[in-house]
Amino acid sequence: MTIGKSIYKLRTDAKLSQEQFAAVFEVSQQSVQKWESDHAAPSLNKLIQISKYFGISLDALVLGNDNRIVEEMKKTAVIKPQYENLHDWEFYSSNLMTEYDQSIEEGLDIKKYRDVFYAVSKLPKNEIKKKFGDVLFEIVKDAPSQKEYSYVEPSDLETIKALRKAHSYKKQGMASIEDKIRGAWFGRICGCMLGKSVEGIHSDELIPFLKETDNFPMHRYILCSDLNDEIIKKYTFPFGGREYADTVDGMPADDDTNYTVLYQEIIEKYGKDFTPFDVSRVWLDKQRKNSYCTAERVAFCNFIKGYVPPESAIYKNPYREWIGAQIRADYFGYINPGKPEAAADMAWRDASISHIKNGIYGEMFVSAMLAVAAETDGIRDIILGGLAQIPHTSRLYEGIMFILSSFENGLSHKDCLKAIGEKYDEHTSHGWCHTISNAMIVVMSLLYGGGDYGRSICMAVEAGFDTDCNGATVGSVLGMAKGYACIDEYWLKPIKDTLHTSIFGVGTVKISDRIKMTLEHIG
Repeated sequence: MTIGKSIYKLRTDAKLSQEQFAAVFEVSQQSVQKWESDHAAPSLNKLIQISKYFGISLDALVLGNDNRIVEEMKKTAVIKPQYENLHDWEFYSSNLMTEYDQSIEEGLDIKKYRDVFYAVSKLPKNEIKKKFGDVLFEIVKDAPSQKEYSYVEPSDLETIKALRKAHSYKKQGMASIEDKIRGAWFGRICGCMLGKSVEGIHSDELIPFLKETDNFPMHRYILCSDLNDEIIKKYTFPFGGREYADTVDGMPADDDTNYTVLYQEIIEKYGKDFTPFDVSRVWLDKQRKNSYCTAERVAFCNFIKGYVPPESAIYKNPYREWIGAQIRADYFGYINPGKPEAAADMAWRDASISHIKNGIYGEMFVSAMLAVAAETDGIRDIILGGLAQIPHTSRLYEGIMFILSSFENGLSHKDCLKAIGEKYDEHTSHGWCHTISNAMIVVMSLLYGGGDYGRSICMAVEAGFDTDCNGATVGSVLGMAKGYACIDEYWLKPIKDTLHTSIFGVGTVKISDRIKMTLEHIG
């Protein structure tokens, strides 16, 4: 449509004569006649006046396709994401019942909203669900504490330190620090490999599977040769296509081992005085988004959106007390032998970018245990030394002390594991992946394993819950406490001094090289 025809249509639709139209725009009637017959065109100034008067764009006036452009503008005025394409970890409203459970455990007074959380959680993944989720996040963020809540659980370092209970220990153990560091690295990697093959399985399928494959009580790796079509079809757990000790070429890439290497890179770049913000930048630079899970995925996405620590740990993060920070603790213990407070301080700087409260304490606890294990092989001292760096008023402290007292009072391993399961349901994501449930399994395995490396990592994996994380942590602590010699050659054989990572610019590394770097970082 020409400009003339566009003007004619606007004038006649408005029921204006040429004379009236001319008066409005302060031109002669003859000018209007020339415009409409396309014998002349309005000046740019007049075109602007006409477009403003009729409420259309210049494009619509000049191109003459007003209806098309108006419809197109209406269609694209609000641009929304395809919510169904977002992973649940990246869509807060997909995890509202986790948020509710987490908030109740934190002592937030939101019980009256329980039905609202449940109803919104059942909505389809769309804009309406997002908006409801935004409102519920504001409710959680501003919620008061329950009056009867008995725990005191700060997230800032100074208040954490004020709530510690000291523990002293006697130095003992014959292994050299070099041997202990070697034991910690290989202990972690072998324990992770043991649990990696069945990560995500529940014990009600794991135990029957182990019995069926002559591996109960668990005493060896789960092998690809254990499987056949009949076994695979029998279980809902996807055994097919996973990585097994008899098929791998070194340790496969895994987040539990990636973090240990990644934090070497942080120390290399920033030194031991790194900040939480430094860690967040390395996360963005060194791994792709899919390398991060749950709380880590939320924090990573928050970094991209401009949130910085500690807000990156808080904003729409229902996983803020899950196990993710606890599995990142090890390297801070490795490079601070005999210095549990320094190890826990570094752990806090890391954990606070993605976690709060017990999520932070889990990383501080494990890093401190490893620092203590560098000077003693006494399991009780190692556990209490770790606890000495977290608030004695916390749920994590209470949970660990329950396991320790149960062991010392003669409770059987079976009943101890049952007690953990009664408090934390492994069939829910929240129970399966929480810091406290998995830390309790780690401590249980260290105590009931009696200092035997193989027995202890098998107990950790056999318990279910987060199998590769717990196997790795138990293996790391025992390897540090007892030294490399405690790890039987059977566990070491599939690893071949080779560790694959998904870290940009790092890739596959020799474990022996990483051990040398660790010793350099100790100084």
